[in-house]
Amino acid sequence: MQDGSTSEWLFSLPRLLSFLSQVMTLEPGDIVTTGTPAGVGYFKKPQVFMKAGDTIELEAEGIGILRNRLVG
Repeated sequence: MQDGSTSEWLFSLPRLLSFLSQVMTLEPGDIVTTGTPAGVGYFKKPQVFMKAGDTIELEAEGIGILRNRLVG
């Protein structure tokens, strides 16, 4: 439902990580959340929400796809 790219970010990933590493210690496995691209189901008409059985995919350019099924 949502589609976005890091090219749309206000700050580049290197700049974001540089800033964060100045104010906190980043460890392997840390997750940095950056918000969400357009297409949030809450604002669709009618609203759309995740439900048990849905498949959620996250693709990181140059890395691959993380795919999980939602269980309820």
